[in-house]
Parts: sequence; structure tokens; C-alpha cells
Amino acid sequence: MSNLTIVANIIAENEHVELVKLELTKLIEPTRKEEGCIQYDLHQDNQNPAHFVFFEKWTSKQHLEAHLKSNHIAQYAQAVEGAVAQFTLNEMTHIA
Repeated sequence: MSNLTIVANIIAENEHVELVKLELTKLIEPTRKEEGCIQYDLHQDNQNPAHFVFFEKWTSKQHLEAHLKSNHIAQYAQAVEGAVAQFTLNEMTHIA
């Protein structure tokens, strides 16, 4: 089975950009240590600083699901409650 690619888009409320950025960066170190995590990179849009993208690679959907149930994701969700305007998570398959 091929690896699972994730593109997660997070749009912060304009007045909470720095809070969301801080909380997103806190996810990087513990997530990169998780079993099944191949890549976990955070990006910020140059034209819209409220738009963040995580580009992720996981060895399996099961590893992704374990990540989404982790304590650090729960802590992040609590910390940014009401500060995120939009969140989408796309599960992708690498073609070429």
C-alpha cells in the first residue's frame, strides 16, 4: 500500500492569526515523533497570513487516525477554539 498524503488547510480568524500559528507550531515536534509519520510540514500563505497548510505523509490511514486522536491534537483544538474560521483535511494519493 502506498503512503497517505494529507493536505490540511487552516484559516485563522484575522484577530487570532498569531495564536493559531503558535498552537500549530506546537504540533510539529510531537507529531514528527509519532509512529507512521513520514513528513509533517507547516506552511503559511505569503498573501494571506491567516491561511496555514500542513503537508503531511503517513505510512497508513491507521497512523493518521491515531494522530488525530492524540493528546497534542486535543490540546491544540482546545487552545484554538473559536479562533479558526475554516478547517479542511484532504486525504490524497500520490500519482507521480
